[in-house]
Order: sequence, then C-alpha cells, then structure tokens
Amino acid sequence: MYPGSSQAYDRAITVFSPDGRLFQVEYAKEAVRRGATTAGLVCSDGAVLVALKTIMSPLLVSDSMKKVFAIDNHMGATASGLVADARRLIDIGRLEAQKHRLSYSEPSPIESIAKNICDLMQVYTQYGGIRPFGVSLLIAGVDTEPRLFEAEPSGALTGYKADAIGSGKKDVDAIFEKEYRDGMNMEEGISLALKALKKTVETKLRPENIDIGVIPTKTKMFSMLSQDEIAKYLSKS
Repeated sequence: MYPGSSQAYDRAITVFSPDGRLFQVEYAKEAVRRGATTAGLVCSDGAVLVALKTIMSPLLVSDSMKKVFAIDNHMGATASGLVADARRLIDIGRLEAQKHRLSYSEPSPIESIAKNICDLMQVYTQYGGIRPFGVSLLIAGVDTEPRLFEAEPSGALTGYKADAIGSGKKDVDAIFEKEYRDGMNMEEGISLALKALKKTVETKLRPENIDIGVIPTKTKMFSMLSQDEIAKYLSKS
C-alpha cells in the first residue's frame, strides 16, 4: 500500500513521515475499512443505527455478537473495525454520560459525549507505547433534536444526516446521497439502510445477522428491534 520509504516512519505513532502522515493512524483506518458495514441516519422522528454482523460459523450464538450498543437512555452507538476497541470506547461514553447526569441532573448532549470519546481517541495518536484505536463509531441520539456523529481513529468528529462506516461505506454512502431526504421518518430510514446494506453483501440478509437500534424523538429512549421486527423490514426492503 505504501512505498518502501514509509517503513522508517511506521514503527512509532509519534513519528511523522516527510509528507505529514501518521502511518499508524492510517493503518487503524484500514482496519475500519475492512470491518463489517454499519450505517446511521437522522430522521424526522428520531435516529436509527443499523449494523451488519459477520457470522462465520453456524455454531456461533448470534446474540453474543453485539454491534449496536446503548450509551445512555437517549443515545447509542455502532462500530466498524476492532469491536474489542469499540467496547472500551463505549464504556468511556457511558461513564461520561452518567457523570453528566449526576452533575447536572439532565441527559448529556449527544455532541458532548461524542467529543469526549474523540478526545480519548486523539490522545492515543500522540504518545509512544500505545496504539490508535482500530475502530470508527457512529454515535446517534436525541437531545434537542436527532443527532448523528462519526468518530474516526484519528479523533476527528464529524456530524452527518446519514453515514456509513466499514467495508461497504462507498456503496452505502452513494445510495444515501441519492435517496436520503430531509423529513423521512424512521421506518423509511430503516428501509433505506437495509436496502443500502444489501448492496454490500453477496448473501441474503437475515434477522440474526443484523442489529438495529432506534431512538425516537417522542420518547428519547434507546431500544433494539427484535428479530421479528427486523424480519418485517427485510420483507419490505
């Protein structure tokens, strides 16, 4: 992927290459690009997170592979890349969300928690003896309105109306750019996400290899759809 001259600059996270690159951060981004595809959308009545689960064996218990996580009652996240790294970042997000509740007696703003997570990810690009987190997160929730943010291994934080991460990002984003529209509801958002994810896999989508989390504006409560509910959406998309 990189010219031979890069080998002198990818041994440590603290060393820039002559053209201003941190190769260890770029390698972490490559881990994300090889991960299973996940997507998030902001809708008129809430926020939606949809994730593919790569089930490699029929002996695997699908419920043990979680790709969409609750951070707080009104907020969730999904990940692509090293899921073990994602779990650590999710725990940090949960801790910060509870600190905010205890300090201010109110739910934390979505962007505030996303920034805290990204601050930690950025620190891990600065010091020797540690490595960047090999994962990207889509963080979604409802505070004053539905929100969606992407957190990258570099610590960069970007807000989106609809976004995808993982191996199928290019294909899913192309469909979102073409078919996403302001004002679509969560049912339409879920159907669009499933339609886009179908383009990234050769096998048929099944309820057991998909996680869907929703945060309605009305209740501001994060919940996971059951396999029966997911099956109904798959039959329509």
